[in-house]
Amino acid sequence: MMQRQSQQVRLIWTNTRTSNCLDSAEAMSMMGGKAWSHLMKKSKFLISLSMQESPYQRLLATVAQDAADRLGVEVEIVYAANDAIKQGEQLLKAIQSSASDSRPDGILCSPVGTNMVQVARHATAKGIGWTLLNRADDYIAELRKSCSVPIFCVGMDQEEIGRIQGQQFGVLLPQGGLVLYILGPNYSIAQQRLSGMQSAKPSNVEVRTLPGNWSEESGYKAVSAWLRLSTSETTPAALVAAQNDAMAMGARRAFDELTGSARAHWIDLLFTGVDHSPGAGQEWVRKGLLAASVLNRPVTGVALEMFVQAIQAKSQPQINTLLAPASFPEIGQLQEIRARKGPFQFLSR
Repeated sequence: MMQRQSQQVRLIWTNTRTSNCLDSAEAMSMMGGKAWSHLMKKSKFLISLSMQESPYQRLLATVAQDAADRLGVEVEIVYAANDAIKQGEQLLKAIQSSASDSRPDGILCSPVGTNMVQVARHATAKGIGWTLLNRADDYIAELRKSCSVPIFCVGMDQEEIGRIQGQQFGVLLPQGGLVLYILGPNYSIAQQRLSGMQSAKPSNVEVRTLPGNWSEESGYKAVSAWLRLSTSETTPAALVAAQNDAMAMGARRAFDELTGSARAHWIDLLFTGVDHSPGAGQEWVRKGLLAASVLNRPVTGVALEMFVQAIQAKSQPQINTLLAPASFPEIGQLQEIRARKGPFQFLSR
């Protein structure tokens, strides 16, 4: 698998500035080496994540804390309860703190909804660096032109995640069939994964999308609603896939509640997801509850290391860094798994 390389953009710390970042950047420059020495000793970073219920988001937090301990910096981790308004309020509270020494030196944000452009502008105007996690946006390049604090994106190759899912469908369904595909919210991540999947799936695999919001409960509700439709009997699904492992397990729970002949109808059903997080997707694949998953690498460690290096070097990191996903099990191993796959193991036996 080839990792696509993002264009590397490096900007020199410049005295020519045209935005609200002017005051904070000049103040830092006037303070000279003492300011940088202080930052290098104990920089502080705010990690803004979507929801604590998500195994992947918890993994982002764990990896961020491990990286902070290794790098000798402080991190504060906050969750937004999957609420974009709450996330914005949390960030603005930290940015607008009256005591400058209590404000973070940088913010690493995994946005719940929009890409937080206004919040990013407030942060950089206060001399606070800004990183988008698992997102990219044109405003990042715009802010880099006028601000001297580190501003960049670090994320997974979301389209490649979708392509891997499409390849998994082809191996698991060699004769084709219907796939129920549970989407995350209508943001860029979900759309990029959908696009990648559609480009890689075989033509004999039909896909019906169902709405979700990354939570296990949303996967359960999406499939429960589909099962109530008459088409669920006339056009049965051969595989249920979700854009994360949690929604896939919620879908399993919906089928698990079936009884009698309805349960027997789905005995050969397969499930796949994305994330492959320790204690969650990894375990579910190992136990056979999921036929496959896609490794969604935790990006916080890489992002925090890039942030610290940028502060120390007084430079801008590469504008957009993409990490490569991987299929678990590997695509070549899935044929063997499909061949030995027994009846669907209901969770409540």
